[in-house]
Amino acid sequence: MMSQTPNVPGPDQIRRAPKVLLHDHLDGGLRPGTIVELAAAQGYAEALPETEADKLGVWFREAADSGSLERYLETFAHTCAVMQTRDALFRVAAECAEDLAEDGVVYAEVRYAPEQHLTAGLTLEEVVEAVNDGFREGERRARANGHRIRVGALLTAMRHAARALEIAELANRYRDLGVVGFDIAGAEAGYPPTRHLDAFEYLKRENNHFTIHAGEAFGLPSIWQALQWCGADRLGHGVRIIDDIEVADDGGVKLGRLASYVRDKRIPLELCPSSNLQTGAAASYAEHPIGLLRKLHFRATVNTDNRLMSGTSMSREFEKLTEAFGYTLDDMQWFTVNAMKSAFIPFDERLAMINDVVKPGYAELKSEWLFRQTSTTSGSSGASA
Repeated sequence: MMSQTPNVPGPDQIRRAPKVLLHDHLDGGLRPGTIVELAAAQGYAEALPETEADKLGVWFREAADSGSLERYLETFAHTCAVMQTRDALFRVAAECAEDLAEDGVVYAEVRYAPEQHLTAGLTLEEVVEAVNDGFREGERRARANGHRIRVGALLTAMRHAARALEIAELANRYRDLGVVGFDIAGAEAGYPPTRHLDAFEYLKRENNHFTIHAGEAFGLPSIWQALQWCGADRLGHGVRIIDDIEVADDGGVKLGRLASYVRDKRIPLELCPSSNLQTGAAASYAEHPIGLLRKLHFRATVNTDNRLMSGTSMSREFEKLTEAFGYTLDDMQWFTVNAMKSAFIPFDERLAMINDVVKPGYAELKSEWLFRQTSTTSGSSGASA
């Protein structure tokens, strides 16, 4: 008799599995070689800490690996510096879509702050159009290479600035042209999301979607404000919801009122394990709150945050989680369906992606075991006949 299917995936299966990404920063995912080339063309090369692509990639990972969110955010000065022209933004966006598709991502929402790309004279509208055009080109290149991906843009406002309402209005104008929602990001301490209530009230009146970076560095108060004051659809990170969950010595679990609300309302958590280790929100993959949140059936999703700074990809995130928690293809599918359910595209399109892309993709991967097992059994029978 054949044993029950051993669903724990290897690296190749993880890479081929359809994945959905909700939390990825455009300026945190550049190819090191692209930074070097753009810097040389723009006269910025001398400002780079390294001018060889491999060494530059290492520098970004080491500089980000500080345990401090503020220090982590400083690394973006170099990536944003080379993303100030239409051609540069187009290239970075196209390569982003290509790289994600190559990694098996079938749907992604990639965020960026238009206000950070204006120093060379572009308008906010020109920034958005350059990025949107780049995503469409990247999708086309991916199809030519045998991959399928759909990329939506999230327009981010910086919480330390005063342009949130302006960026929210921009997101609303481009909502049917490639932009799927709004985000607010930046250092949490000292910059609560409630400073930008006018932007969130506007988005709610316009029936638009938004997520808020919360519960990464500042804890439960930022989660509470993002939800109860601002009305966020999703939580960017939200990992500190674990602080409202008590685990007794006997294994019993008690949820506080905020944690219960988040779970009961099925509020999506955009969890980013590798990034959380770098910023000190978790000590190791094995100790990351995602393990408990998965067991408790929160609407947990797996994300990359900043692929360059963390030296990561969606496949690497799932590889690390599989090593830490023994996750199977069923677990991967659960996280992926959670993410697709939580996307900011229309319901029927989410449902079609789940039923026509995600579930068939995982079913095919799971069936591979059966054929390998059948082949092994047949071979053994022939040898002993």
